[in-house]
Amino acid sequence: MDETYDVVVVGAGVSGIGAACHLARSCPDESVLVLEARERVGGTWDLFRYPGVRSDSSMFTYAYDFAPWPGPTALAEGADILDYLEGTARAYGLDRRVRLGHRVVRAAWSSGDERWRVTVRHAGADGGETESQVVCRFLWVCTGYYRYDHGHLPALAGREDFTGRVVHPQAWPADLDMAGRDVVVVGSGATAVTLVPALVDRGARVTMLQRSPSYVASVPRTDPGRRARLRGVVTQTGLYALSRRAPRLVRAGLLRDAARRLPRGYDVATHFTPRYDPWDQRLCVAPDGDLFAAISTGRAEVVTDTVDRLVAGGVRTETGRVLPADVVVTATGLELLALGGLELVVDGEVVDPAGRLAWRGLMLEGVPNCALTLGYSAASWTLRADLVARFVTRLLGTMRRRGLATVTPLAPTRPQQRRPLLALRAGYVLRDAARLPSQGSRHPWVVRQDPVRERLSFALRRRTTGLRLERSHGAGSGAR
Repeated sequence: MDETYDVVVVGAGVSGIGAACHLARSCPDESVLVLEARERVGGTWDLFRYPGVRSDSSMFTYAYDFAPWPGPTALAEGADILDYLEGTARAYGLDRRVRLGHRVVRAAWSSGDERWRVTVRHAGADGGETESQVVCRFLWVCTGYYRYDHGHLPALAGREDFTGRVVHPQAWPADLDMAGRDVVVVGSGATAVTLVPALVDRGARVTMLQRSPSYVASVPRTDPGRRARLRGVVTQTGLYALSRRAPRLVRAGLLRDAARRLPRGYDVATHFTPRYDPWDQRLCVAPDGDLFAAISTGRAEVVTDTVDRLVAGGVRTETGRVLPADVVVTATGLELLALGGLELVVDGEVVDPAGRLAWRGLMLEGVPNCALTLGYSAASWTLRADLVARFVTRLLGTMRRRGLATVTPLAPTRPQQRRPLLALRAGYVLRDAARLPSQGSRHPWVVRQDPVRERLSFALRRRTTGLRLERSHGAGSGAR
């Protein structure tokens, strides 16, 4: 007898925990199973263990709307975020619904059965790896957008000559002591901006070697005032909108603040002035200006150049300078991965996610009874994860009340200009965007990077425009 559930949630990171909690709150009659490949819940916040790992969005907006962030700290450490996620999961009984160490490798939909058959890989009774299957009515994929087994690993000439250690933040060694060491951090994104002051605090001498600069905004580490969540949403949305409408104004403000925090005469034009407009790529944040403070101490340096090769004692740049290094950190970004790498099959046909449009960024055209959670690029991820979860739970409730068996996004009837689903021009997105589904150019195939407008859109527009809802075996309500 097949093990059968109403909903299977794939992933127990911030999106999967949120999805399961929303189901527990709004759909208590649905039987739910959460499958997580790792041995602990938390996703990103369990994976990343590098020094200083923290949020780069205000926790008052990153926390779930049903579980407010406790305390005044806006930019929290990774360990505190993991504690929050684990505590929220326990509060909603996820410890009884989640199976850890269970990786979903395949999900096959049968229109005849109106069910998904989900293949799961996990440890067997003999200690080896085995596979089992579960069946569900609705599949909810909450695996994020990047692969967990490794990050982007650029080829480094001369690696065999280097006498130190090369590490990637995604696989940080627990035994790595940085005190008194020379460290070169290759990269200029959020991870590099986080690592540099944290390594300085641990007694290292740090060089951030960047091919090109990023915008770095100094943000208060704490927000003890009232209405912090509302203030965070308004600030994020307003800054993004202003960056789109008046990029020169935002650019001037960011550079003026950087110059004020750095030593007099510092070359801001070379090291902190990007070639793109604000929010073409995600802004990096420095809590209380910690990156600028680390540079001002003289224990951190920014070098804008490219890697030529590794040499015995460090990194040689294209201009011939040798940067001394005992440790080289490749903060070079992520590799994108659709649906956590699981194979999706509909009636025997393998679905290529990259070839499908995403209805409102949360369902794939032509794929029945399947949702995916993708958060905002230009605001806190969880603001959209909560919005998606509220839509999905309402949809499941409507289907149950009306006796509907399937919901499928129809192919768009009007021409759509395909665009990347992640609305950023970051290197890792440009490199791998073709691996993900696309968004279109017209409603309901567009993801707006505006939490306020999207919330209103979900509330006021016909919620099921572009979807086909059907009763069992086609005796249905038709397109809506």
